[in-house]
Amino acid sequence: IMNFLRRRLSDSSFMSNLPNGYMSDLQRPEPPAPPPPTASSPSQQGEATSAAPAPAQSPTKAPAPAQVPASSPASQDRSFSSITNVVKQTAASAAGFVEQSAPSSSLSKKFKVLLVIDEPQHEWAKVFRGKKVLGDYDIKVEQAEFCDINLIAHSNGTVNVDVQVIRSGIKGVRSFRPDFVLVRQHAFSMAQNEDFRNLIIGLQYAGIPSVNSLDSIYNLCDKPWAFSQLINYQKRLGADKFPLINQTFYPNYKDMITTPSFPVVVKIGHAHSGMGKVRVDNVSDFQDIASVVAITQTYCTTEPFVDAKYDIRVQKIGADYKAYMRTSISGNWKSNTGSAMLEQVAMTDKYKTWVDTCSDIFGGLDICAVKAICGKDGNDYIIEVVGSSMQLIGDHQAEDRQLISDVVVVKMNQALARRSSSASPQKPGPGQKPSPVQKSASVTKPSVQRPPPVTRAPSVTKSTQDSASSSAPSKAVPQSPAKATVAPGSPPASPSSSATTTEQPKHQTQGSPLAAPGKPKDLPPKPTPPAKPIPPVRRNSNKSQSLTNAFNAFSDSSFFRGVSSSGGDGQEEAKAETIRNLRKSFASLFSD
Repeated sequence: IMNFLRRRLSDSSFMSNLPNGYMSDLQRPEPPAPPPPTASSPSQQGEATSAAPAPAQSPTKAPAPAQVPASSPASQDRSFSSITNVVKQTAASAAGFVEQSAPSSSLSKKFKVLLVIDEPQHEWAKVFRGKKVLGDYDIKVEQAEFCDINLIAHSNGTVNVDVQVIRSGIKGVRSFRPDFVLVRQHAFSMAQNEDFRNLIIGLQYAGIPSVNSLDSIYNLCDKPWAFSQLINYQKRLGADKFPLINQTFYPNYKDMITTPSFPVVVKIGHAHSGMGKVRVDNVSDFQDIASVVAITQTYCTTEPFVDAKYDIRVQKIGADYKAYMRTSISGNWKSNTGSAMLEQVAMTDKYKTWVDTCSDIFGGLDICAVKAICGKDGNDYIIEVVGSSMQLIGDHQAEDRQLISDVVVVKMNQALARRSSSASPQKPGPGQKPSPVQKSASVTKPSVQRPPPVTRAPSVTKSTQDSASSSAPSKAVPQSPAKATVAPGSPPASPSSSATTTEQPKHQTQGSPLAAPGKPKDLPPKPTPPAKPIPPVRRNSNKSQSLTNAFNAFSDSSFFRGVSSSGGDGQEEAKAETIRNLRKSFASLFSD
C-alpha cells in the first residue's frame, strides 16, 4: 500500500489536481523523540532502570525534545497517516461528499443530539440554544426535512441517520445518531413522494423517543383512524360536550353509491390544507367524484356541508392553551383558502374540554390542536385533530416555539433518565464494585468442591480398617490416629490421611475380599513382621504397576511355605500377610 501511494503521489498530474494545503501536513517538522539511553551494557541499563524511578513531570511542561532520524518507524507511520488523509479527502471531494463538521466552540463535549424534522426556515438551533438536559448536557440540534433523511435502524436501540446537505454548492451527507426526535412535519400526505411512514417505523424500530410519540404520529397518518377515536369520546361524553360532526367512511370507490343527504363535502384520502376536499351538491356530481376516487385508489369520507360563520382552532402545547377564530373574507367555503381574518379569542371551558379530550388519544399528545366549525345555525362541529405537526399561527409563534422546546426538554430528561436507569442493573464491568445484593449472593452461594484425592494409610492402619469393614462393610467407622500402630520401616500415618481414608467406604468395600468359608473372621492380634515399604501410589500412575504387585504377592515363597506347613502360627501369619498384599494391590487398582 505504501509503495502504491508513493507512486501515485509522485505523479505530477495527480499532485497538480490536489487543492491547496492538502500536502501541508507532510511538510511539518517531525516531532522529536527522547534521546536513546547511554548505558554501556544491557545489565547496566536494567540496573539503572530499576534503581532510578522516572522523574515526575509537570503537567504543563513537556520534556525537552530531541531529533529523531527520518527513517524511524514513527515518522513512517506519520507519513503514512498523512498520505491516507490526503487520499480520503481527495476521494470525498471527487465523490461530492462533505464530512460532518466538528461541533461549534460554544457546544461542550457533553451533548445529546436532537433531530428536528421541520422546514429549514424555522431555525430550531436558536430556540434550543442554552438549554440543557440531565443537568450539564447541551442539546445539539440536527434539523432536516423528511425528504432529506435516510436511516438504518437496529434492534439493539441504535439508528444511523443520514441527512443530505449542500455547502458551497456541493451536495454532501451528514451522519449522526439522534437521542431524541421532534417531528414538526406531516409524516404522510396524498401528494406524490410525501409518504414518510417508513422513516417513522425506522425511528420506532430503534426505540428513539420523540415529541409527539412515534406511536401517535403513525396513528395520525390516517385521518379516519384518528376520527374513530373521537367517536369513542363522543359516546362517552355526549354530543353536547363533544360535538363531533357526522361522517361517513367509504373504504373504496365501489361503495360510493349514495349518501344520506346533499350538499356534502367529500374528503379524498389523507389530505391537508384544503387539498382533496370537494363540495358535492347532487348525485351526478357524487358519481363523478367516485370515479376520481377510483383513480386515487384510496378511501374517502363524506360530511354534511356546514355554512360556516367562522372556524375555531384550539391548541395545546404542554400546559399552555390558546384559541383562535378565523373568518373568511374572500367568501370561499374553505376558510383556509383565499383571504381570511385571524384573531385570538378567550379560552373557555368548552374549548379546554375539547382539546383535553383530544390530547388523550393514542397514549397522549403533548402538542395538539382541535379544528372545529361554528355554523350560522349557532352550532359547533369538531372536524379534526392535529398532532405535533400542527402549523403555528397568530402573533405568538415565537412564544409557541419556546413552549415546544420546553416540552421537548422535559421529555428528553425523562427519556434519557429512563434509559440510563435501565442500563444500570447490568453486570459491573472491570473496575466496578458489585452491588450489595450481588455481594450477598456471592457469599451465601455454596461452592462446589471436588472430592480430595484418596490417600492410603500404612499397612497396620489398614489391618484395623479391614476388621471394621469385614464386620460392617457398608458403614465406615472413623478411627482415631492415636490408636494406630505404626509398623517398623513405614512412614507414620498422619491424622488427615487416616480420616480421609475412612471417610470413603467405597474404596474400602472394593478393596476388602470376602472371608473364606470355614476360616475365622477375626484374627487375634499378632506382632507383624517387618514388611517392605510400599511406595506412594500416584493418581496418574499406570495400573500395570498394581497388577505386577498382585502377581508378586502370588509368587512369594512364603505363600507356598505357609500352605504346605502343618498349621499353627506360621500358617496364620502367611495368610494374613498374603491377604494384606492382595488387598493393597486391588485397592490400588480401583483407586483411580
